[in-house]
Amino acid sequence: MVGAERDRFLGVDVGSVTTKIVIIDGLGNIVFEDYLRNEGGPIPAIQRGFNNVLDAGFVDSIKMVGTTGSGRELAGVIIGADTIKNEISCHARAASTAYPDVGTVIDIGGQDSKIIFFKDGYPIGFNMNTVCAAGTGSFLDHQATRLGISIEDFGDLALKAEAPARIAGRCGVFAESDLIHKQQLGFGIENLIAGLCLALATNYMTNVARGQPIRPRVLFQGGVAANAGMLWALEQKIGLEITVPPHFKVMGVWGAALFAREKYYESEEATKFRNVEHIASLTAQSKGFICNDCANSCEIQEIFIDGILCARWGSRCGKWDDLTVPRKPRRHKQKLELTVEDHIVESIGDRKLKSRTGSSESGTQ
Repeated sequence: MVGAERDRFLGVDVGSVTTKIVIIDGLGNIVFEDYLRNEGGPIPAIQRGFNNVLDAGFVDSIKMVGTTGSGRELAGVIIGADTIKNEISCHARAASTAYPDVGTVIDIGGQDSKIIFFKDGYPIGFNMNTVCAAGTGSFLDHQATRLGISIEDFGDLALKAEAPARIAGRCGVFAESDLIHKQQLGFGIENLIAGLCLALATNYMTNVARGQPIRPRVLFQGGVAANAGMLWALEQKIGLEITVPPHFKVMGVWGAALFAREKYYESEEATKFRNVEHIASLTAQSKGFICNDCANSCEIQEIFIDGILCARWGSRCGKWDDLTVPRKPRRHKQKLELTVEDHIVESIGDRKLKSRTGSSESGTQ
């Protein structure tokens, strides 16, 4: 592809805790990346990220864009996405692009964990954590704060342990309780952290991997891959060497950009991208209402950009997908008439109140 190195493709990954932005060239190489906390919500985080993109000089060079993450639909509306893909597909695409011999991907993010299985470079299955968030980034952040250490020092302290404490890892709540108990017994901080890492690695293998064979090469992706203690603990449990990619924090969003690149070169469609300057300065507002047209009582969410309704979701029947359908005026609750049973209860209550009042008055006379 002549001139592909000058083409630019952008990906946005809106997760539960962070927002990631990546720009790649036409050959798939990362030329810009940004990693932001979702402080104030995902929309302000997206706009902060695009201000950073603007400052980096990427103004008119973006050919197509893609989104992923738990907030991919919202991000897709805000930026005008050309592709919207789930996290599994994007992590798998980036992993197989960077390491064609990948056998297993371990991904631990802010509030979820997943594992992807490959055969001959193609994903063949995956699992995700269910209700337990033990071992995720937010859980580790909380434990580091409670122990009075920075999350950056967490992993290095674990590697200094001589006798890791035995911490229950089946549940995050039990793990924290056990950690507090061992702390009160005088266990050293290094042994506590190492024990916690081992417990969380056990939790991952039990609740996420679920007994499936782990094939090399094993990649560790997501923000928690920066934690040397978790890397060590997972290698202990798996019994294999684990590779941490150079761009481990942004593998999912890299995949989103790769999907956008693929669509651009395989189709002749025009991009829906709003452009960097517009996204950095637009006004976005969300509004919601309850649809009472049936027993489902769907929660409808509307997204307005610069005062224009651009998206609506939450309808089970699809009637609100048509943006030309006006929102119904808000209905005020009408005062309901009392039933016979209500009158009886009210009457009994009045008699009891009068009886208490009468006895009180007679006692004071």
